[in-house]
Amino acid sequence: MKTLLRHLWLTGLTLWIGVNTWAVEAPVDKLQSKPLMQARRVMPNVYYVQGLSEMGSSANQNFISNAGFIVTPQGVVVIDALGSPELARRLLAEISKVTRQPIHTVIVTHYHADHIYGLQVFKDLGARIVAHEAARDYLTSDTAQLRLQASRQDLWPWVDEKTHLVPADEWIHGTQALVIGGVHLLLQPVGPSHTAEDLVVYLPQQKVLFAGDLVFRNRIPYVGQADSQHWMEAIRRLQKFDTRWMVPGHGPISQEPQTDMRLTLDYLHYLRSSMARAAHDMEPFEEAYQKTDWSRFEKMPLFKSANRMNAYNTYLLMEHDAK
Repeated sequence: MKTLLRHLWLTGLTLWIGVNTWAVEAPVDKLQSKPLMQARRVMPNVYYVQGLSEMGSSANQNFISNAGFIVTPQGVVVIDALGSPELARRLLAEISKVTRQPIHTVIVTHYHADHIYGLQVFKDLGARIVAHEAARDYLTSDTAQLRLQASRQDLWPWVDEKTHLVPADEWIHGTQALVIGGVHLLLQPVGPSHTAEDLVVYLPQQKVLFAGDLVFRNRIPYVGQADSQHWMEAIRRLQKFDTRWMVPGHGPISQEPQTDMRLTLDYLHYLRSSMARAAHDMEPFEEAYQKTDWSRFEKMPLFKSANRMNAYNTYLLMEHDAK
């Protein structure tokens, strides 16, 4: 299984680099422009910033994911650190428009590059970093180093030789309740799903769920080498939360969390069922992909960039399971 996952990752990295090669040659004027970042209020003490529905590139500073922050009398709790140190500094500037409170804690939903390359900025300010312990293996892996090397090329100058991986100060392994400045937070592990170390953050008093990359909204999810079966099971667990507002890892905030969770769930189910049939019948992937009806999803942002890779990796997983 480890050999299969490594093959899936290397395939995904190759495709990802191919899609993003144009970013290295981005014109200087694009490098100097800044994608809009604006803190959006969910309620008086809860905010988020929304990344672009694009692939990460030099032109967008790798601003393709969301991050959140919660203002408490004890300090600010940040959820995810965005995809480059420059973005983290811009997030700090947005926070400073709302409060003068210092950064108290950063909670990492998972260690994918677009969520963690800004961590070093918060660490330098003395913030406590909290994440799931399953990320430890990733941080010391060849995978993490290869991704960072590729990012230093493809996301330059926003990710460069000074950009480094930051481990957590506190590793958790099970459900954990935090109270910071009187605000209650529930940290719920939901991996292995999108990643082995997936965490969601739920605010029971405010009924706000920060879903990380368990939920993608208004765009095709990035599935990669994910354990899509467990991912589907995890979404069903999230549906049991009494959620009024959901901030996904990608895409706009949801006021209909049950509906939007179901959309990600439906996409994963369709991937698995269509590729499982092909693997079972020993149908070559290219033929299976061309024959599959993608009409429900093909108008969603990033369909052309991500769907074929998602389908191929799922095909390999289904092929492995069929043996």
